[in-house]
Amino acid sequence: MTEVNEKKVSGSSFDKKDRRGNKRRNSINNRGMGTVEMILIIVVLIGLVLIFKTQIMELTESIFQKIAADSSAILA
Repeated sequence: MTEVNEKKVSGSSFDKKDRRGNKRRNSINNRGMGTVEMILIIVVLIGLVLIFKTQIMELTESIFQKIAADSSAILA
């Protein structure tokens, strides 16, 4: 029973071997790092949208006005 547990632990991400074959331990578990990074990116993007809300709205309105004007010229 202990042999199975030893194999499982030695094959985990905690134990790695360097070039000389010596084991070294990772001090940080990197499993959840991708999720944390994605959450931080989303939080930053939401913050930027809140900060530049009026500028974004003005830009999109001007773009859609130009599209509407150009499309009416094409259809006429």
